[in-house]
Amino acid sequence: MNPAESVTHLTPEHWARANRLLVRKALAEFAHERLLTPEPLDADRYAVRADDGSVEYRFTARVRTLDHWQIDPDSITRHALPDGAELPLDALDLCTELRGTLGLSDRVLPVYLEEITSTLAGTAYKLGKPPVSAAELARADFQAIETGMTEGHPCFVANNGRLGFGVHDYHRYAPEAAQPVRLVWLAAHRDHADFTCAADLDYDTHLRYELDEETLARFADTLTGLGLDPADYLYLPVHPWQWWNRTSVTFAGEVARRRLVCLGEGPDEYLAQQSIRTFFNVDRPDRHYVKTALSVLNMGFLRGLSAAYMAATPAINDWLHELFAADEVIKSTGLVLLRERAAIGYRHRQFEAATDRFSPYRKMLAALWRESPLPALEPGQRLATMASLLHTDTDGRSLAAALIAESGLAPEVWLRQYLDGYLVPLLHAFYAYDLAFMPHGENVILVLDGGRVQRVIFKDIAEEICVMDPAVELPEAVRRVQAEVPEEMRLLSIFTDVFDCFFRFLNATLASEGVLDEDTFWRTVAECAADYRDRVPHLADRFQRYDLFADEFALSCLNRLQLRDNQQMVDLSDPSAALQLVGTLPNPLAPWRR
Repeated sequence: MNPAESVTHLTPEHWARANRLLVRKALAEFAHERLLTPEPLDADRYAVRADDGSVEYRFTARVRTLDHWQIDPDSITRHALPDGAELPLDALDLCTELRGTLGLSDRVLPVYLEEITSTLAGTAYKLGKPPVSAAELARADFQAIETGMTEGHPCFVANNGRLGFGVHDYHRYAPEAAQPVRLVWLAAHRDHADFTCAADLDYDTHLRYELDEETLARFADTLTGLGLDPADYLYLPVHPWQWWNRTSVTFAGEVARRRLVCLGEGPDEYLAQQSIRTFFNVDRPDRHYVKTALSVLNMGFLRGLSAAYMAATPAINDWLHELFAADEVIKSTGLVLLRERAAIGYRHRQFEAATDRFSPYRKMLAALWRESPLPALEPGQRLATMASLLHTDTDGRSLAAALIAESGLAPEVWLRQYLDGYLVPLLHAFYAYDLAFMPHGENVILVLDGGRVQRVIFKDIAEEICVMDPAVELPEAVRRVQAEVPEEMRLLSIFTDVFDCFFRFLNATLASEGVLDEDTFWRTVAECAADYRDRVPHLADRFQRYDLFADEFALSCLNRLQLRDNQQMVDLSDPSAALQLVGTLPNPLAPWRR
């Protein structure tokens, strides 16, 4: 690709549309987080003024349940004051005009503007792709849906920063580019690398499942050709970007001393998933996902993988799998856990001596292997990322509505089946085990049968789950997932992560299309929760202690975290202390309390 071809998506038309869409999202989410207070102009018209009063944004909006601002993007206009002359929409201008209101410091603002620009460029790229209707995408295969998503995280405004990628990297590695990738494999000396796996697995069995004999022989020949013994090394897959930009430079001494040996590319082609650093094997879909370290800045963190964390990952997955396999409520929901079956991490001792355990320098060289969901599918079933339920096409049609239409079910029946598969396991994990997931759209896979949700699959287990009660007895290898979360914050794992960060958007999407009115949506959620409560009378004291039908709950603001520090959004040593809580939201389940 020549330099000019690499930016053909950056046209005036695409850029203007991308800015309009992102300005809409910024106004909506900043208003939701009470950073902005739109001033009513008339029945459904509002205005927001810049910090210095020199610019005003005007728009049409409907404020839905959970203080969700549903803004018509085509209604937004920007005006110079006092003469009212119309100005073009520009998301970077909006951020600088509101920098005081948004609390953007001199340190954070330039990086945030870079993240906003990268997000705009990604949207422009997606706008340049041939349009696919929601109905077509709803019938597409798993990876077509995965690479067809256009929005990213529904709450974060700057959600596609990916700082570190050049434009050529974007074309090669972005999920929406849908370009097959071959992973780079390294031999890592056993004195510096740790491999761990599930109790019923071992290194050789795992490796022979992931790599064919010809490749293993090629790797061994490379080592023996350098006078090295293959038995002294472990094989480790690396994201190609990480090899070219980090491993070969930051770990140059390890390469020079033959502690790391580059073996070249593996034989299989993979597709990057929505999480950027996780790959799906398209040549052998039965083989594992591979999650790799990727030191690019995206949504508040460098997306590395900790070698120390990888050591306990398979044991944590084994523990949770066994816990849920013995639980009748979980089994009745059909929930499947995609276990992380093996992991490997490389320790650079000099960087470890110079840093604490949370440093990104300790997260540059590690990988894990996660089960593929395809072998467990039954005839007629197919998969879709749960993030797709919030996807809308260029005509504003949603994939969720398309699935409901395909199912032939009444919308509230379709919703209830989805909730039984998704919400009930989350509630039971919380009430029975003090266990919280990070159940956002990218971390959940839907198993579809004729458009209806037959069951769900949870993934990204070891890095995302949390046992919130420090008094719970856990095996030594699993204690890493235990954290002391203040009593009053524990139920936010449902109220924030599920209700506010996902159901808020799904409700608005279905209501705006006339598929399901808001009262019916939240009544159905409440009925699902109440029916679950009735099934577990032995947990009645827990329901009294953590009231899912309380009148209100704290508003926890994600963008405020990123606006405060977009390079380390949360103090990983005390995540709950970093939460930005601003007032409360009326609980949409409260009116439906039995």
